[in-house]
Amino acid sequence: MTNKRELSPEDQQKVDQFLQRGVNSVARKPFKPLKLLAILLLMVTGLSVFSLLLAKAAGL
Repeated sequence: MTNKRELSPEDQQKVDQFLQRGVNSVARKPFKPLKLLAILLLMVTGLSVFSLLLAKAAGL
């Protein structure tokens, strides 16, 4: 049993108008999760190395 609903033409027009204005109309680059993962790994690794150097400098 499928529950397929369609908008009335007036409602569809309102949705289309909303999607064309403001923040929704800005073209964005596609999301790249591997790039985000690489950046996070670099940051965590960098902070870890920094904390190790800081601990060594403090004599711990």
